Amino acid sequence: MLDYLSASISSINQNKINGMLAEIDLRNTLNNLGFGGRISQGGWIIRNVGNGVFGHQSSVLFPMTIEPDNDYAPNRNLEEPPIALHTICSTMHQIGVHSFYCVPTIMRQNDPSSIVWHTKQLGIPNPQPYTLLLNTIQQFSQRNRNYNFLRYHSDTSIIPAGSVPEEFTKEHLRVSFQNAFMSEMSDIDGIIWGQQFTYPIEIKEKTAAFDKKVGDYFGIDVGPFVKLAFYAAKKGNLHSLFFVREINNTTDRQLINWWFITFDKLAQYASWVAQGGGRNMQGGSSTVVKIPKCEFTPLTEAAMAAL
Repeated sequence: MLDYLSASISSINQNKINGMLAEIDLRNTLNNLGFGGRISQGGWIIRNVGNGVFGHQSSVLFPMTIEPDNDYAPNRNLEEPPIALHTICSTMHQIGVHSFYCVPTIMRQNDPSSIVWHTKQLGIPNPQPYTLLLNTIQQFSQRNRNYNFLRYHSDTSIIPAGSVPEEFTKEHLRVSFQNAFMSEMSDIDGIIWGQQFTYPIEIKEKTAAFDKKVGDYFGIDVGPFVKLAFYAAKKGNLHSLFFVREINNTTDRQLINWWFITFDKLAQYASWVAQGGGRNMQGGSSTVVKIPKCEFTPLTEAAMAAL
């Protein structure tokens, strides 16, 4: 798994590792609050590319995590999707985002090239059988020329052991899809379902900064901001949440508190003037939108129950 991740991920910097750890910590925190069953696994949101059709078709892929030493033989009965995913994907389908659960079969252990993905569409009234992923997705242009997605030599030794299976699974699914189709892809940290709405989430670890016009604030990179805006533009019962794991400093990284904000509030109070930030998770420089810390809600049992 680590060898594959070394080849598929262009840059594994400390920000990316901190993001993995923050995702683990949020899931543990929600579980301790009694809401561990309200958050889905991660996945990918994808949309088509091309002149005149860019972004016109969107789909979501949720993969079943490949665990080491488990048997994924082709002749087994393929696993059924988690029940909660049906509810999430029904919301997605209503706004025109087709949703799929992806299950692997593995011909040869420790050989990523032998992994084949099968999928079934969720969120529609009629139960669907599993079909080959690359035969199921029809809205995307086929890639006409081979592209080497496994050309890197990143240091994977710093990836937390608990994150390796999920990261490997997501990366293999991404590469498998992009080997066949032209697309723009962005990861989904998870989706939370509340009492009324479904919430795709973005998770980041932050220290609070200060601006004399804004006061104490947390920043969000422009890329994640635009992705959350996409969900908002779809309307319906789909909303979104931005979670922040506030830490004391970037050396000790001790937790101060977990916070969250709905995109409605984020868009209302975010500063209209962006500023340059530090390194992003891909290793490049970032552009940050500032959101006043006072507009965030502390993550508590009562706050989660009110969603």
